[in-house]
Amino acid sequence: MTTTVTPTAPAPAQPSAPSVLTRLRVPGGFLLGAVLLLGVAPLVLPDFRLSLLAKYLCYAIVAVGVSLAWGRGGLMVLGQGVFFGLGGYAMAMHLKLADAAATGQTLPDFMQLYGTSDTLPWWWKPFGNPLFAIAMTVLLPMAVAAVLGFFVFRRRVKGAYFAILSQALAAALAIWLVGQQATTGGTNGLTDIQGFFGYDLNDPVNQRTVYVIIAAALLLVMALARQLFVSRFGELLVAVRDSEERVRFLGYNPANVKLVAYVVAAGMAGLAGALFVPAVGIISPALIGIVPSIGFVIGAAVGGRASLVGAVLGAIAVAWAQSTLSDAFPAAWTYLQGLLFVLAVGFLPGGLASLATVVRNRRTRPTGSGETA
Repeated sequence: MTTTVTPTAPAPAQPSAPSVLTRLRVPGGFLLGAVLLLGVAPLVLPDFRLSLLAKYLCYAIVAVGVSLAWGRGGLMVLGQGVFFGLGGYAMAMHLKLADAAATGQTLPDFMQLYGTSDTLPWWWKPFGNPLFAIAMTVLLPMAVAAVLGFFVFRRRVKGAYFAILSQALAAALAIWLVGQQATTGGTNGLTDIQGFFGYDLNDPVNQRTVYVIIAAALLLVMALARQLFVSRFGELLVAVRDSEERVRFLGYNPANVKLVAYVVAAGMAGLAGALFVPAVGIISPALIGIVPSIGFVIGAAVGGRASLVGAVLGAIAVAWAQSTLSDAFPAAWTYLQGLLFVLAVGFLPGGLASLATVVRNRRTRPTGSGETA
């Protein structure tokens, strides 16, 4: 008599719990960034280099929004200069009014030279209130993005058409600002900003305080973006990027998902523009047109648009290269900037953040010697 033994199916493997190192990787990374930005940099960098780093960190804040909208949502946002400029002008308008009031004047200096009236324009008056001005640095860019995105995404405009439309918006805003010399400073913009909420910006101690504010804002923006990345909204945003029609069939409206990402990225760019003004002391149309908007995207692409850390480091590196190489090669820097973008998108889509993964995959790729036909 023969006994037949039936093999039992192995129990499904249970997902292993994340290790301690894995759980501590993200908070440890934020702690390391905080130590480097808030502790080490102010100690080792001279005032001039620290002011340059503050400027680069403002660009990095924009890159975080680009990483959210483009890296996770697939939205080629080539018009972030618009929202950067709106936030910057909102802050600069208040600071110019505060500077004028400190000298007993009712009009900013450029209006006294180029203005055609002795009264402040009606749309300038609310920016005399600091709380209103601070709120507008973020809410105004988000409101403009909400209006534009509502009509664009509802009509399912995407890809190159969306990129061209956003670039056209940046060009239109820059042209309008240039043409309003009496109220916006024209080509020069709003310059020679002396104070920041009662503090003299010519004092190196106050400049270091501005740097600390910018660095803290970058860390907070990265924390917010990280939370969005790992949330249900982040997963839905990736799904919309990869298969918009499938998401629509599942009962979600892709237009609303993309709109939220676009509006949040615009708010981040507006915050960066507002912090850029006290760091540099100027905001002008040259800083918000088509070329700066492309520069924001190039920084995120070179570092890695799908990685927050990669986008931040890429934005800082590209900004540093622009400051360094544009002085040595003023005529060739624009072409080099375009070449960086082409190389990053064409040959390393994940940016420098994916370089280690690419190398590891090449090393572990089977050579085919052991394969059978």
